[in-house]
Amino acid sequence: MMSDENTNLKQDKMWHFRPDVPLSVSPYFSWPPKPEAVSRWFARSWLPLTERLIFFVLAWVSWIYIVPDAETIKAGGAGWIAILYVKNLCLMIALAGGLHLYLYRFHLQSKQLKFDRSMANRDAARFTFGNQVKDNIFWSLASGVTIWTVIEASLFALHAHGIATTISFAGNPVWFAALFLVVPLWNSLWFYLIHRALHWPPLYRLAHHVHHRNVSVGPWSGNAMHPLEHVIWMSGAFIYALIACNPVHILFSQYLSILGAVTSHSGYEGLVIGKKRVMRMGDFFHQLHHRFYECNYGTTEVGCDQWAGSFHDGTSEGAKHIRAQTKLSP
Repeated sequence: MMSDENTNLKQDKMWHFRPDVPLSVSPYFSWPPKPEAVSRWFARSWLPLTERLIFFVLAWVSWIYIVPDAETIKAGGAGWIAILYVKNLCLMIALAGGLHLYLYRFHLQSKQLKFDRSMANRDAARFTFGNQVKDNIFWSLASGVTIWTVIEASLFALHAHGIATTISFAGNPVWFAALFLVVPLWNSLWFYLIHRALHWPPLYRLAHHVHHRNVSVGPWSGNAMHPLEHVIWMSGAFIYALIACNPVHILFSQYLSILGAVTSHSGYEGLVIGKKRVMRMGDFFHQLHHRFYECNYGTTEVGCDQWAGSFHDGTSEGAKHIRAQTKLSP
């Protein structure tokens, strides 16, 4: 009993802020079905002000006002690709840079809702340029934004040239609307699959170690990866060349995945303005992965970690389970 109490105390002291635990995964795949729980989870994911809703609106604004139309894309040239690059560069700098300034440079939220006790792994020799923030900015912009743009432009070109099937709301309203619900599930499943693969020792040493240099994460950490990892991770979007969809679904998926990595790595459970938490933001589920490595490879949207036995629910019992699983691993 004393050992359990000590373990609980150690878990409490490990974090500056720990949300209510045990953590749970979505009830979408529960059996027997739990319609009430599903409704609550769905509402919480979208309302009243959430990252998902913001990225949904941002996808529509981008599609209507920024992304070149099909005729411009079919005309060729590099101009339309440059527009996409500038769009993505501005979005990354605005979100990651803005959150970094708000949370870490000016400390406008102090440590309210901050998971880790440390503010950052600054000036550590393991980082490019010997500095975590500079390292993270470099990999996010030089590699991340570039590869994001190449993949996005490739998909838009496939749709513009009729190689991929494009649908509209008027032509197929049910599937058009349903895809916005399917996108988060696909992103979660793909992330689990490739993330588990990236922890294969050869791939980890070659690429994934760059991201895992971040133990205490910040907004710029989410897209700080080796170029090979960016290619593997972002290539999940090529499913939209194989299924009937609209470019706005591609934008939503990319924003949810790529810009969502910025907010999920913010290191804070929520954004506080004044004295009020205005929205949920950080992801303690993934924060545990950065601390313990061999757990929580996916997200809570699709419970792959529960099925695979790599789920850490944030409790002392969860920590014991992961330690036991790690010892059993070859």
